[in-house]
Amino acid sequence: MSKSGESTIDPQHIVVTEPVKDSPIPVDLMLVEMIDGLYAPIGLRKPPGKGPFPLVLFASGNGGGGMAWVRDATQNKSWTQEQFLAAGYAVAWLRYRAEVDYAYDKIGKLIEDRRQRRQLLNRGPLEYEDVISIVDHLKTLPDVAPDRIGYMGMSHGGEMAFKIASEYHGFRAMIASEPAAHEFLRLRPDSTAHVNPETGLLNVEQMLMREASKVRPRITEDVALARVRPITTPIFVQGRDSDELQGIFRVCYDLLAELGKDAKWATYEHEAHGFVFVRRNGEGVYAPDAVQMQAIRDSIGFFDTYLKAR
Repeated sequence: MSKSGESTIDPQHIVVTEPVKDSPIPVDLMLVEMIDGLYAPIGLRKPPGKGPFPLVLFASGNGGGGMAWVRDATQNKSWTQEQFLAAGYAVAWLRYRAEVDYAYDKIGKLIEDRRQRRQLLNRGPLEYEDVISIVDHLKTLPDVAPDRIGYMGMSHGGEMAFKIASEYHGFRAMIASEPAAHEFLRLRPDSTAHVNPETGLLNVEQMLMREASKVRPRITEDVALARVRPITTPIFVQGRDSDELQGIFRVCYDLLAELGKDAKWATYEHEAHGFVFVRRNGEGVYAPDAVQMQAIRDSIGFFDTYLKAR
């Protein structure tokens, strides 16, 4: 507060800067306005030097958790971000509203209209649409190169890459790491998925879809192809050899390739789902293994091709 009692913080553009453990580069914690006027938290970090910088946005799993999640990820799950910062990229952890079970497949495209000169939406926004609002805001910042923005999403965040790219073309390149894209593909689950009797929602946590040959006949092919066809963004699909959903990951790539999209595939053997986002170990330090280091070298190399080439 100032001496007059007035706040020195602009309530419409709140930025709180705090240090990051074991790093000389702090984080700017921000609230970004979504299409419906609510706010989502992000943590933006910029490399040393003068911008504008290429930027990669990081999304992990389902939404929810708010600013506390962003702060924890920044402090304890950012070895990968440190490698990107060293390579000259600005980075940001994103948080978005919670996934709504199969809403994307049921309620159609978001439409904005006006009633009595005020905003009118045909439905509530979904989590992947929050990412679109976030990137549109970040493009207005002076330290960000608006034509050199990438996205790296893991698990549900990987599926979101496909949802976003299907209808938005503002990212220069995207990585979908272990994309749990059963909804995007309109996959018909088998008996390894079941409805939770307490909630009536489908539980896919134990779904077994390891082989592409099993997955491909179970997707709704015409719907999946119609969703992939508008994609113009280059996408690097990353699999994990032992993952229960490896067949889904591979089919995502196969559809891109069959439609002549700019796509890349690589798969890695690692015990951990989400291995590309290295978390501090029990001693409080980052200890990435050889597979994780290789995956991040591959990821940075992919983004270098699109976000740094002129």
